[in-house]
Amino acid sequence: MSTKPVVTFNPANNEQLASYPSLDETGINGVLDSAVAVQREWTKTALPERAAALRNLATILRDEVEDHATLISNEMGKPVSEARGEVLKCATTCDYYADHLEEYLAPKAVKTEAVRSFVSYEPLGVIFAVMPWNFPYWQVIRFAAPTLAAGNAGLLKHASNVTGSALAIQSAIERAGFPKGLFTSLVVADHSAVNRIVEDPRVAAVTLTGSEKAGSMVAEAAGRALKKTVLELGGSDPFVVLNDANIEAIAPFAVKARFINTGQSCLCAKRFIVQDGVVADFETRIKGIVENLIIGDPLDPKTQIGPLAKASFVDEIDGQVQASLAMGARLVTGGHRIDGPGNYYAPTILADVTPDMPVFNQETFGPVLALVAADTPANAIALANNSQYGLAASIWTANPDLGLELGSGIASGALFINGVVASDPRLPFGGVKLSGYGRELSIEGMHEFVNVRAVWIGDMPSVA
Repeated sequence: MSTKPVVTFNPANNEQLASYPSLDETGINGVLDSAVAVQREWTKTALPERAAALRNLATILRDEVEDHATLISNEMGKPVSEARGEVLKCATTCDYYADHLEEYLAPKAVKTEAVRSFVSYEPLGVIFAVMPWNFPYWQVIRFAAPTLAAGNAGLLKHASNVTGSALAIQSAIERAGFPKGLFTSLVVADHSAVNRIVEDPRVAAVTLTGSEKAGSMVAEAAGRALKKTVLELGGSDPFVVLNDANIEAIAPFAVKARFINTGQSCLCAKRFIVQDGVVADFETRIKGIVENLIIGDPLDPKTQIGPLAKASFVDEIDGQVQASLAMGARLVTGGHRIDGPGNYYAPTILADVTPDMPVFNQETFGPVLALVAADTPANAIALANNSQYGLAASIWTANPDLGLELGSGIASGALFINGVVASDPRLPFGGVKLSGYGRELSIEGMHEFVNVRAVWIGDMPSVA
């Protein structure tokens, strides 16, 4: 396997940041052996001690928030104000699982004919996580906090462009009091190593956040080895606006829903499906807000739109925009690369979008908003559901009961009424259709990687 170094670059100027030596086969085997051994001991650790380590990790993340946020911004271009929020959300999640650890892992009594019967929740072993670059801390911590707290070990193969973040997370976890070797960030240059790790008998289960292509490859490898997988994949979330909505009030939420993280999020709203009666007003209001978004250096606290994480992403998003324009979409604003150093693309709105266009039927991972007109609420829901993805959806209406009724017709892992979709440690997170399967966060996320064991205890039979 390749042992060439992993090199990271700053997407704001494409200058090299760092070079990291990668592990060879022997190094990977050593990490796996260590994880197995350490995990066996970790399962003996009392739950209050695990909770204390989680709280220590939350404290470290809060105390070091500026260092971690700067690293995120430098490696993948997230505006630093958003990067701070990401790190602090990780800290909140660590505290959440510390608060609920004993509750979520407590044996559940079940009444049967036995003297005693219950369901126990026991660790599976070593869990392998393949994670993306767009939320380099959040994607990892929302997996690692419940997984380690449940008694498992974690191995992380992070996206190569955020290798520094991966190693910083490992350092924070170890300094928090989790034993060395329980969580390791694998620096590997050879992507084929992922499937070999998935199939390795020392790995008990696998979780991946990424594209549907990556998910299908990992699921195939895990399937051959008969291993549990959790997949959180792409999204093309609908943002449905009905005629009774207060357009002036919701326009800022619409822009936030699309352009957070420079539009590089599976959970961003991407298709804005607006009823005919308010679509013109909606377009005018969001145009004014989008054209005033501050584009610049991600380390500048005022910046709202940073660079895309890689130069190739600019080509991809521009290709989707130009193809949609050629098919009849109308350019409201943006629609072009931004000259100068770095991977910048102008915040873009396309109107008159139809389901045959790339910005409707593909995932757009960048600052492009697709505006779609609908003549009735039923038509809006049909358009919202016209997608291969099913991660989340939001509906905006003065009648929340109607929103809930209509939203039941959309296949999605989350439904928000009059709110911007967001992941929350208190709520399960995941999708349906090509957006994946399984759940992260809340009690469901912790129980994905435990052995749910049925226990039945009876009296010793006596001799008749």
